Amino acid sequence: MTTALDLSQLVCLIGSLWSFLFTNLFSLYGLSNLWKCFILQTVDNDLALKIYIKARATPKVVAAFAERREFDKILIYSKQVGFTPDYLFLLQTILRSDPQGAVNFALMMSQMEGGCPIDYNTITDLFLQRNLIREATAFLLDVLKPNLPEHGFLQTKVLEINLVTFPNVADAILANGMFSHYDRPRIAQLCEKAGLYLRAIQHYTELPDIKRVIVNTHAIEPQSLVEFFGTLSKEWALECMKDLLVVNLRGNLQIIVQTAKEYSEQLGVEACIKLFEQFKSYEGLYFFLGSYLSSSEDPDIHFKYIEAAAKTGQIKEVERVTRESNFYDPEKTKNFLMEAKLPDARPLINVCDRFGFVPDLTHYLYTNNMLRYIEGYVQKVNPGNAPLVVGQLLDDECPEDFIKGLILSVRSLLPVEPLVEECEKRNRLRLLTQFLEHLVSEGSQDVHVHNALGKIIIDSNNNPEHFLTTNPYYDSRVVGKYCEKRDPTLAVVAYRRGQCDDELINVTNKNSLFKLQARYVVERMDGELWEKVLDPENEYRRQLIDQVVSTALPESKSPEQVSAAVKAFMTADLPHELIELLEKIVLQNSAFSGNFNLQNLLILTAIKADPSRVMDYINRLDNFDGPAVGEVAVEAQLYEEAFAIFKKFDLNVQAVNVLLDNIRSIERAVEFAFRVEEDAVWSQVAKAQLREGLVSDAIESFIRADDPTQFLDVIRAADDANVYHDLVRYLLMVRQKTKEPKVDSELIYAYAKIDRLSDIEEFILMPNVANLQNVGDRLYDEALYEAAKIIYSFISNWAKLAITLVKLKQFQGAVDAARKANSSKTWKEVCFACVDAEEFRLAQICGLNIIIQVDDLEEVSEFYQNRGCFNELISLMESGLGLERAHMGIFTELGVLYARYRPEKLMEHIKLFSTRLNIPKLIRACDEQQHWKELTYLYIQYDEFDNAATTIMNHSPEAWDHMQFKDVTVKVASVELYYKAVHFYLQEHPDLINDLLNVLALRVDHARVVDIMRKAGHLRLVKPYMVAVQSNNVAAVNEALNEIYIEEEDYDRLRESIDLHDNFDQIGLAQKIEKHELLEMRRVAAYIYKKAGRWKQSIALSKKDNLYKDAMETCSQSGDRELSEELLVYFIEQGKKECFASCLFVCYDLIRPDVALELAWMNNMIDFAFPYLLQFIREYTSKVDDLVKGKLEAQNEVKAKEEEEKDLVAQQVWLSANIFLCH
Repeated sequence: MTTALDLSQLVCLIGSLWSFLFTNLFSLYGLSNLWKCFILQTVDNDLALKIYIKARATPKVVAAFAERREFDKILIYSKQVGFTPDYLFLLQTILRSDPQGAVNFALMMSQMEGGCPIDYNTITDLFLQRNLIREATAFLLDVLKPNLPEHGFLQTKVLEINLVTFPNVADAILANGMFSHYDRPRIAQLCEKAGLYLRAIQHYTELPDIKRVIVNTHAIEPQSLVEFFGTLSKEWALECMKDLLVVNLRGNLQIIVQTAKEYSEQLGVEACIKLFEQFKSYEGLYFFLGSYLSSSEDPDIHFKYIEAAAKTGQIKEVERVTRESNFYDPEKTKNFLMEAKLPDARPLINVCDRFGFVPDLTHYLYTNNMLRYIEGYVQKVNPGNAPLVVGQLLDDECPEDFIKGLILSVRSLLPVEPLVEECEKRNRLRLLTQFLEHLVSEGSQDVHVHNALGKIIIDSNNNPEHFLTTNPYYDSRVVGKYCEKRDPTLAVVAYRRGQCDDELINVTNKNSLFKLQARYVVERMDGELWEKVLDPENEYRRQLIDQVVSTALPESKSPEQVSAAVKAFMTADLPHELIELLEKIVLQNSAFSGNFNLQNLLILTAIKADPSRVMDYINRLDNFDGPAVGEVAVEAQLYEEAFAIFKKFDLNVQAVNVLLDNIRSIERAVEFAFRVEEDAVWSQVAKAQLREGLVSDAIESFIRADDPTQFLDVIRAADDANVYHDLVRYLLMVRQKTKEPKVDSELIYAYAKIDRLSDIEEFILMPNVANLQNVGDRLYDEALYEAAKIIYSFISNWAKLAITLVKLKQFQGAVDAARKANSSKTWKEVCFACVDAEEFRLAQICGLNIIIQVDDLEEVSEFYQNRGCFNELISLMESGLGLERAHMGIFTELGVLYARYRPEKLMEHIKLFSTRLNIPKLIRACDEQQHWKELTYLYIQYDEFDNAATTIMNHSPEAWDHMQFKDVTVKVASVELYYKAVHFYLQEHPDLINDLLNVLALRVDHARVVDIMRKAGHLRLVKPYMVAVQSNNVAAVNEALNEIYIEEEDYDRLRESIDLHDNFDQIGLAQKIEKHELLEMRRVAAYIYKKAGRWKQSIALSKKDNLYKDAMETCSQSGDRELSEELLVYFIEQGKKECFASCLFVCYDLIRPDVALELAWMNNMIDFAFPYLLQFIREYTSKVDDLVKGKLEAQNEVKAKEEEEKDLVAQQVWLSANIFLCH
């Protein structure tokens, strides 16, 4: 301990200590501490605080902390020592000197465990009593942060005191929204008194209060007021808005408009409109609807906005809305604008132009003498509506000069058709003469211009025929229609010029102008027109036909017109009239007698209408299309006439086809073929004979025709009819004409079918294009094996040859062929055939070539096994082991066969070839055949240690071997198998369980093993194992061994276990053995209590057994002064003076000197306590000597420093003096 005491004080302290020691022993300790504190407090507060703490003078400690403003330490220290200070007094004391410190202290108290020791309201009143408003506010704001319902009174209080004194602070608190449980009506009243009108209306809950306060808009920020309206119901908001308008319409209008804009959905647009209309505030309505207009499609809203804008003088806005909006009611808007009579007519023009009220607009503008707007509308806005304007002006009897000037001012922009229509309806067409002539002179080709001009010329009868025939621009239908009632011939001229068929037919029928109609129809040569006029429904058809026959066709010199007319008659199904007409034209030496088309038409018409005349026409006429007419005759089933036509024109093939296909007389066809002797004719006859199934006759005809083209059909028919001798003759003919693989192939097949094998051998040696492979396959499929053998041998197809030889039972030859083929499939087929024929030697030769292929091995094995040839199969596999290409599958399959049929060889096979086996497959085989020993060995080789261990345990009579099981168990992956192995050994091999556990020591959970053995009742059986693993300090192992040591009364081992391994239930063990009959066991219990910190129980147990040394050592180790002093009292009571002296020595650091001296003096044991006192005095004397020495060294250092400073000053003075003298 270091201190600032001077030497005299230390000397006095030592003297007083000695004096007091020998004069009054009773109060040595207490008075000496008080004296030291009294002195030290005036010198060093830190040291005094430390002494107070050591002396446990708790009030002094708390006061010292408060004086140092270390309030947090007051709470920590009070909690540590279990002291409850007077917090109210402390807070009052701190308030006098440090208000902010008092706030901090109060906040610390509020965070104490168990709650604040002083009520929050009491703390607040202490601050308010000293007018510390800000401090009280700060305290309450901090403690009321949780916003609990029970703090409602305090929330109200903090708001009240600030509303009265600092309204701005209260406003900030309310704005923060941290309180919600205060008295809102009370706060609302205070806010209103303080001028915080916005807060007041936010807290009032009654409409009259809100209406009273809200009119103070001069003191409320407008945006906040608008936001407040959003919190009210629709009805209350409208009431408040109405009051604001009543109080100050002009001043509050902007707020009301903004509110209506913001909350139009909640308040309702209709309600807002009614509010503005109630006060006739069109300005408010204008501003409100202006913001809502773009998102609304309500016609009424758009109209009200137009109305408001018009009444507030916003003409430009009216013009814009009428021009852009699509949602207002046009009729209603038009009527309003007409009634409003705005000085600017553009809004009305927009409405009427967009929605088709141009006549109304024109009438309004004309009657109101706004002619310049009429001109502006027609010239600039919409010239397309000028006809409507002109029509309305004509109805309003406007002067023609103004109308003409208006029309000429627009000129080419004006649409002529509607203008003419408007003038024509009012019979004022001549008004446009100057305008139309002006357009024509400018080169206009507009059809409407020329239509109108033509109508004017027709009405004036100014040479209309010239206009109708020379003007290329007018519309014939329009002008013709105009002429019908005035002059039908002019209408015909117009319709003829425009080829207006329907109109011309109608006007000529109506006016009986059939001659004009007939000429027009013949000249037009239009099929649809002919069809229309010759329609049976046409009541004027007879008159027209008469005019066509008598006038139009005789006048015509055009064959095309005649042809079109004849065709029209045919289409109209007038055959008799047509025949009569054509006979006159063709047969009576007219200009068209030799006409090719007309002769065709005459014969065709006769075929259709009068077949009896056809043969006569065929004989009399020569210039017609024979092939085409013959085909038509065939279609009309006039087969003899068709035969005559084809025969007349030397079309022999078509003629014979008629005989074959239509007349169906093969005999006449053969006779006709002999007469004409044409190859094509014979070919057609042969085809017909082939279709009728006369295969031999057909082949003879094909040979006569020298026709090889149908060889595919002939081959197919001959095959069906089995006439291979005739087929051979035909194919030999075909081979002379063409080189086709099909022909040569079929020829070989035909030879085979008639058993001409020598011819086959001779043929294949000659050049040919036969597909010998396909032929051989076909012969094989039809069991013609000898022929197939010749083919396969020739083409060296050893695979098919081998199969063919198998079919012929020539097995040795089949094996030789298979060897040449060297195909897995071939080897298999030959092998399987040899097995079925019990030719096992040859089968083995084949099998050795098969099993070297992994994919075919199983198939061979299954084949042998299915036929019960087990020994032969094993012999085959054993022979395969020595092959160069022996693979894993052979070794594996042999192992499987051993497992099934020769288990005695299985283990030897596995051990010899373990690296060349497919172990999983062999595992399945061993499992199926229940070879457990071999299965275990395979699992080990395959690193399936879990399965190996399971197999050993499940089939231990056959599979268990201790050394092998140990090796397997340490390699398993499943932890559960360790414990399964423990159970297994416990049941079947308990004498070896420790050996197993020692191997598994690093892998098992020792606690679980102990639990297993405990449940089995064989805990002592694994004692060696537990001793070996106790170094892991596992609780279960420690407790199990301790139990065994207690049962064996081996207290030395027990103490050693307790010392080295402390992970066990120490108290439970101590309680178990504290009443043991052996003293050493009870001593161990005391030792356990000591290790566990149960000092009193340990000491009591030691005292009970008179083990005083143990008791003293326990006290010393406990560090507990009370226990040490109690043990001294115990020794005194028991008269154990030597133990008393020993205890003072052993517990020297714990026993207080005054207590030791008091007990020794009162019990006459000063002599036994004197060595302790000497040691104590010696210790404190050494400490004082060290303090004195340190003080002297510090004084010497100070003196040395002062001397150095003096020397330095002297040197500086001397240096200054020398400098002065030099100058």
